[in-house]
Amino acid sequence: MSEEEIRYKTTGRAGIIGIIGNIFLMIIKLLTGFTFKSQAMIADAMNSAGDIFSSVMTTIGNKISSVPKDEDHNLGHGKAEYIFSLLISIAMILVAGKLIIDDITKLITNQNDIVFSWLLIGTSALTIIVKFFMFLYTYIQSKKFKNILLEANMKDHRNDCIVALCILISTIASKFGLSALDSVLGIAISIWIGVTGIKIFIESYNILMDKSIDEETKNKILEIVASYPEIKKYNHFNSSPVGVKYMISISIYVDGTINTFESHEIADRLEKEIASLDNIELAIIHVNPI
Repeated sequence: MSEEEIRYKTTGRAGIIGIIGNIFLMIIKLLTGFTFKSQAMIADAMNSAGDIFSSVMTTIGNKISSVPKDEDHNLGHGKAEYIFSLLISIAMILVAGKLIIDDITKLITNQNDIVFSWLLIGTSALTIIVKFFMFLYTYIQSKKFKNILLEANMKDHRNDCIVALCILISTIASKFGLSALDSVLGIAISIWIGVTGIKIFIESYNILMDKSIDEETKNKILEIVASYPEIKKYNHFNSSPVGVKYMISISIYVDGTINTFESHEIADRLEKEIASLDNIELAIIHVNPI
């Protein structure tokens, strides 16, 4: 099995784990939140519902992006990862906005009537444990494979651990009559969800709008070009994202007195060297005489 196949298989497995784990947590949180009137717990249950959607989108997006290139899609289907991560981010932002409005209304109307319960404590603790192990799995895999869907899931699990800790604090505070803290933390949780969604949206949007390659990689490529004494100058450096990798095109100028075979041999060697970089899918070199 190739590294690319392992990458897609791992991302698909992370999506399935996310679906199962988040369905379990959402049911527990909803039952506990409504029973003991915890706005923060209900907000976190809605966050888990969003996580289920995210995990489903991860699974579908990963499946589509793993399809090899064909006649209709010469550069493959890698951008599907970013299309589906864009959908995930929009859902996160909408959920966050709704929850913020609900919690502000609760604060204004003074309807914070959370009932302290050890079951709320236990649910928060269980969420922290489950999400920590889900985070640990996706963190390890995201270090091996660069995949925006996998990284988004990893960040989401990390955030959920912190969210659950906030709920744990608000539940303990309710025992001492500080029930308003529940809605305050509910707002904080919702803002956290929204900010995460906005960050994922921006990253996905940039790739779909063909944002140029990062400066560090560009400089590495230009250093490779500069290492060829036969190349007198270059221009028209262009980069275009292809899934998680990039396609590079450069026009180079060589001595006009050398034959066509020699000039194209230089271009072939340069293409292979640039394409050997980790995040480069394809390099296209145009040769001009000078």
